[in-house]
Amino acid sequence: MPQFRLPDPATAEISPADTAAWLTEAPEAFQLVDCREQDEWNHCRIEGARLIPLSQFAELAPAQLSPERPIVVYCHHGMRSLRATEWLRHKGFQAWSLAGGINAWSEEIDPGVPRY
Repeated sequence: MPQFRLPDPATAEISPADTAAWLTEAPEAFQLVDCREQDEWNHCRIEGARLIPLSQFAELAPAQLSPERPIVVYCHHGMRSLRATEWLRHKGFQAWSLAGGINAWSEEIDPGVPRY
């Protein structure tokens, strides 16, 4: 299995290109979390992601996420996922926010993901 490097822990974001490389090279090595709400998830999502809405994040995330594997969190444009990333880091998780959210993912990586 190819080795992937964790992003610099001093930064809170990871690029769509680096996230796509992780998904290609080592999807089992990290956790992909969508922190949008159910209606947004129903509209579109990144394959392999787990939905943990920001509105329920504090209740659901600790039981659903493994502290042993790094986490990439995304939302629509990247603001909510930055909040979720900060919360996770405060709880001791290795986490990064997908820069630009699913909107950037659709523009840069997979135009088949609908934009809204």
